Amino acid sequence: MSANDLLLRAEGLTALRDERVLFRGLSVSVAAGEVLRVEGPNGAGKTTLLRILCGLDQDCEGRIAWPRAEAAGRPWREELLWLGHLPGLKSTLTAEENLAWLCALRGRAPRRPLREALAMVGLAGFEDLPAGALSAGQKRRVALARLHLEDAPLWVLDEPFTAIDRAGVEALEQLLAAHAQAGGAVVFTTHHAPAITSRSLLLGKAA
Repeated sequence: MSANDLLLRAEGLTALRDERVLFRGLSVSVAAGEVLRVEGPNGAGKTTLLRILCGLDQDCEGRIAWPRAEAAGRPWREELLWLGHLPGLKSTLTAEENLAWLCALRGRAPRRPLREALAMVGLAGFEDLPAGALSAGQKRRVALARLHLEDAPLWVLDEPFTAIDRAGVEALEQLLAAHAQAGGAVVFTTHHAPAITSRSLLLGKAA
């Protein structure tokens, strides 16, 4: 596998919580075109692993490399889009304002108009409502609109299907599959069995 294909390589990851080992000596790689589903019971360390891969949790042992970014001399964060379990929205900002704020935090211009991205996740007509007035599913859709705005090749998504209806689940499954087919990659967790081709990484049972 060439550096042009391999987006992420993690070796020997060990993480503990409250003196309990979540995983030890874990190695995983993600290449262009792959969809990786991280599985395991509650408390097994799925979210912790995703946060470690994104550089958000450094209380661990091991090494993480970004071969393609390193080969191209790019910052590794340019390869990554992270969506956490919570939508991460400000309740007083509108749906559109939240997207503008999140794009500004990344320091990148969105690749399409914000309202177009909101329409693509079923929120046409909700652009000017404060996030605090939206349902849980609608808040999740605002967060998912970022997938239509940024061009990072690796998407790391923690429970992206939470709170969205069947139509939203099907649309997201199609989007993830299309991203991988276009040469991107996805690492995600979920408690449902998605209708997309993926390989699995199973974390051990919680103590």
